[in-house]
Amino acid sequence: MDDRLIVALDVPDALAGLELARTLGDSVSFYKIGLGMLTGGGLALANELKQDHGKRIFLDMKLFDIGATIEAAVRGLARYDIDFLTVHGDPHVVRAAKQGAAGSGLKILAVTILTSLDRADLDAGLIRDGDLHALTVERAARAFEAGADGVIASPREAAAIRALPGAGLIVTPGVRPTGAALGDQKRVETPAAAIAAGADHIVVGRPIWQAADPRAAAQAILSEIG
Repeated sequence: MDDRLIVALDVPDALAGLELARTLGDSVSFYKIGLGMLTGGGLALANELKQDHGKRIFLDMKLFDIGATIEAAVRGLARYDIDFLTVHGDPHVVRAAKQGAAGSGLKILAVTILTSLDRADLDAGLIRDGDLHALTVERAARAFEAGADGVIASPREAAAIRALPGAGLIVTPGVRPTGAALGDQKRVETPAAAIAAGADHIVVGRPIWQAADPRAAAQAILSEIG
């Protein structure tokens, strides 16, 4: 199975997530479980998909806190035998997360700048002046220097991040098949463009689980990047 496609299980609860996974069957091997699912049985779903169905799991928590708290949280999450975990890309957060993941197979992915944000959003959040693309690449570089196994970034920054010395995994949300609604995403590319730019994995949610035939939608994306 092609694990470059990660399907975001942004559905109401674990039962809906498990039903979607059954619908997608062997066409999809990698799933993302985020904060929206956490109170709906997300960790139990992660464990069931991993242990009973052999799927890979990306836990998208975007953790941010003081170092000791991050280290403790990651150490606890690593017990679930998940594959990827997101934390904010601040170097102190990345370093603490790597300490928490020590001795496990958990890979720490650092969030650069969310694909739903543009320069106006950064201004509203008091983020320093500068080109959004350049800031994203700089945050990626600092995350890798702090020990991150990979980064989360827009497909529009993937090529520049891939060119960084010591670049690791690049996982790109903000991916939409041609003609799909953008939703809350602002910096998007097609699946094929994201992979061509250097992404190792693409994350797709609504264009698959909102489709009349989710399995066919997933297979179309896999065909496009194949």
